[in-house]
Amino acid sequence: MNILQECETAKRIGISGHVRPDGDCVGACLALWQYLRKCLPDAEVKVFLEKPADIFRELAGYEEIDSTFPEEDVFDVYFALDCASDRLGGAEKYFQTARKKINIDHHISNNGCGDLNHIKPMVGSTCELIYDLIDKEQLDSKLAMAIYIGMIHDTGVFQYSNTTPETLQKAAHLISFGFDFPRLIEETFYQKTYIQTQIMGRALLESIRFMDGRCIVSVIDRKTMDFYQVDSKDLDGIVNQLRNIKGVDCAIFMYETGVLEYKVSMRSNEKIDVSKVASYFGGGGHMRAAGCTMKGTFHDCVNNLSLHIEGQFATQDTVQIVQEGSGKEC
Repeated sequence: MNILQECETAKRIGISGHVRPDGDCVGACLALWQYLRKCLPDAEVKVFLEKPADIFRELAGYEEIDSTFPEEDVFDVYFALDCASDRLGGAEKYFQTARKKINIDHHISNNGCGDLNHIKPMVGSTCELIYDLIDKEQLDSKLAMAIYIGMIHDTGVFQYSNTTPETLQKAAHLISFGFDFPRLIEETFYQKTYIQTQIMGRALLESIRFMDGRCIVSVIDRKTMDFYQVDSKDLDGIVNQLRNIKGVDCAIFMYETGVLEYKVSMRSNEKIDVSKVASYFGGGGHMRAAGCTMKGTFHDCVNNLSLHIEGQFATQDTVQIVQEGSGKEC
């Protein structure tokens, strides 16, 4: 895909990502915004996103993000980044009415929703896809920073299995532009406020292990969120911390979003494909990181998730027994 060629006659260009935008979503949207503004100065380029966390405020274009989703004229080209159109939230109306729809994503659960689709599930982040699609001569410190932040967030600072040699080569090129990448990693990925640490401690303290300790779950209800005065952005990182517990193959974190409604996040090692579990309940993601929204009581949600997780455990255990048995002497 040649992004500039697809946009060369466009007067109005829109860009959006998924609801509850994470580092990859924010980085991809602002990187593409910077690139199009630089290369197509006569075009009007807008970004519509739910308000991102303040940790991304340093990225160029952050203050230009529109989180009100007002009525707009039809866009000539509209980009859906890091998701399919059904996760654009208030921006979906712009995408559906655009004259040309372009979808760029790396989630295996996305079958493509645009007139043009660039879906690469084997690539670690949407920001890495943006890097691949842009003219490298247009890179500068601000653009490089936006792409880099998405790469570190969706690869767990290059510790997940979606990190490839090519990913690290691209990251090396990006940091050559001189932005303070150690501080960027610390402040956007690791650093937590005191309240965020408190709510994480509460979630860890009240977590429950099941399936012989191979799975763990924790939930934060609306009453607890109100008590600590936190919102969904303050809950980032809890599911990863649950997954880091020794012996855990699959971690589930849930928080209440409405009456009998929960946002579910799952993390796993390579033994469980949580994207398959999430897809069954209308969500999606990656093999090791996925999510969905579920309705019912907390126990109903856990029981329904458990059926699909346990099924994968059973299949793998059967395969392991067969493999071990085939190696025995008669």
